[in-house]
Amino acid sequence: MTLEALLQNPNALPTAPRVVEELISSFEKAEVSVDDIARTLSLDPVLSAKLLRLANSAYYHVSRRIGNVEDAIRMLGFVTVRTLVISSGLVGGFKTVPGLDLKRFWRYSMNTAVAAKWIARKVGLNTDLAFTIGMMHAIGQLVMHTGLPAEAQELDKAVDCFQPARLAAEHAAFGYDYSEVGAELALRWKFPDVFPDTMRGFPQPLAGAPLSRMAAVVHLAVWRAAADELKLDAAQRAASVPVAVAAALGLGPQELLDDMPGLADLSAGLEEMIH
Repeated sequence: MTLEALLQNPNALPTAPRVVEELISSFEKAEVSVDDIARTLSLDPVLSAKLLRLANSAYYHVSRRIGNVEDAIRMLGFVTVRTLVISSGLVGGFKTVPGLDLKRFWRYSMNTAVAAKWIARKVGLNTDLAFTIGMMHAIGQLVMHTGLPAEAQELDKAVDCFQPARLAAEHAAFGYDYSEVGAELALRWKFPDVFPDTMRGFPQPLAGAPLSRMAAVVHLAVWRAAADELKLDAAQRAASVPVAVAAALGLGPQELLDDMPGLADLSAGLEEMIH
């Protein structure tokens, strides 16, 4: 099946909740009516409830209880609320996916997101953008497993979804990989260019000129989250650091190995997002 045919398959694509579509379109607007967004979000009881649980979680350490969407926006800021709602909406868009353990997949995606946020802060990039792209960088995996269930599950037997070799294996089998599928999905959902560009570029961030610093951040975050999923020991982790990509961002291996907190610590309190 071609990439175009996959993306034309109505069964393969999730539907984004209306509020998520509105929040995506807000990236392009110079001015956003926070009241309008709050009203729209309040009409989606599932996402509203999840947002309030997240806003009151240990992750945000807020000083008083957040009781409604307007309070959440006031205390956390519109950009953070947008990040949480888009991420939660994406999680909710896929109920079951043939052959994939969704809880594991979203845990890995969340770990990528918090690692990307930490690295972005370290190198002076937009942390909310890094988090959101990290959260959705592998969404093409879900589309492929939904639209090509037999073929994707056959490939799973040979190369685990979290193995670095997965992208090349998909390319050999299909002529495209999950990074390209995810980038095309981001284009169709009208995300800003930085989303599809980063999602397409993160597997080989040093291949293009000039360097996409966000793609390099996500590449390092993917390495870090996959190392946890694959249960690499300290020696294996040290041997697998993408040294050249880190150097391109001005980072040394030890900063990624020693300075970065454990992913369970970075994501503590965000578990609501993936349930």
